[in-house]
Amino acid sequence: MTDEATKGASTCRVVRAGQTFTGKQALSYTPAISAESVGARGIHLQLVTIPPGAKAKAHKHAAHETALYVLSGTSGMWYGEGLTEHLEANAGDFLYIPADMPHQPYNSSPSERCVALIARTDPNEQESVVLLPELDGVHG
Repeated sequence: MTDEATKGASTCRVVRAGQTFTGKQALSYTPAISAESVGARGIHLQLVTIPPGAKAKAHKHAAHETALYVLSGTSGMWYGEGLTEHLEANAGDFLYIPADMPHQPYNSSPSERCVALIARTDPNEQESVVLLPELDGVHG
C-alpha cells in the first residue's frame, strides 16, 4: 500500500479480481473491492459461485447488510429465525439481506451454477461471518 493509502487518502482505481477462495460459508468467492485491495472502509464487492446442487453453511453477517445481483442461474435461500422463510432469486434479480439475518443460500439446479455479484457493508467480508451450525440440518 502506498503512503497515501495508509494515511486514509483515497483515489480511483481499477481492480482485477483476486484469487478465488472458499469462505467460511463453504462457497467459492472471488474478491475485488475490499479493505485489503483498495483500503475500503465501508464496502466489500465480490463474486460468489454456487455449484450445481451445493448449499452454503447457515450463517449471518454480524451488523452488516448485503446486496446481491444474480448474474446467472438461480439460487434459493432459506432465511429468518429457524430458517423458516424462503425465496428464490433468478438471473437479473437483486436481493437484499438485512444485517444479522440468518440465511442459507443453495443451488437446486443439477447442472447450472449460480453466479452473483455481492456488495456488503463489511470491507473485511469474512470477519462478520457468524456460522450457525445449529441450523445447518434444518433443510437437509
